[in-house]
Amino acid sequence: MASHKILVIDDSKVIQRMVREMLPAGNFDVLEAKDGEQGLKLIREAHPNLIMLDFLLPKVSGWEVFQQLQKISNAEGKMTPLVLMSGRKEEVAEKIAEPFEYFEFIEKPFDKKSLIDAIKSAMAKAKKWKPSGKAAAPAAAPKTSAPEAQGGASAAEIQALKQQIAKMQAEMNAMKKQMGQIVNLIKTKLK
Repeated sequence: MASHKILVIDDSKVIQRMVREMLPAGNFDVLEAKDGEQGLKLIREAHPNLIMLDFLLPKVSGWEVFQQLQKISNAEGKMTPLVLMSGRKEEVAEKIAEPFEYFEFIEKPFDKKSLIDAIKSAMAKAKKWKPSGKAAAPAAAPKTSAPEAQGGASAAEIQALKQQIAKMQAEMNAMKKQMGQIVNLIKTKLK
């Protein structure tokens, strides 16, 4: 019989299967939820020993699930170990201030070693959590000056936008490269 229940909340069947296959056989009962709504229901009903949570989910987002987990943890007086997953760490860091003190983050795609390390780290971090403390507080909103209050952008906001543009450009370049590889593969197959 499995000694640990792991809940994987991810809309990707590939990620769900990957996690199941990477875990040592027989030690884990892997529960799966395809969206945040189903994930919250399983958290309340199954009381998993560990939660792996995708940040971008349908119905109820990973951010909303994270916030509900904070409320559940405070009510129960204990933190369920959490591994937050995303292909873009920046999206997580926009909502939750780093360093991630009470949960672990793993960037998709990941390998078996990274997954096992993240699980071990999440378990250790959850033990440090205290109900009276603020667990992973949201990032503080920047103070606005008079020009910003009148609709102008701050230097920090402009810098953040420039970083987003740079990220998007890098993603577009990667997609162009992949598209070129696909076109070359199709050309090769058509010969």
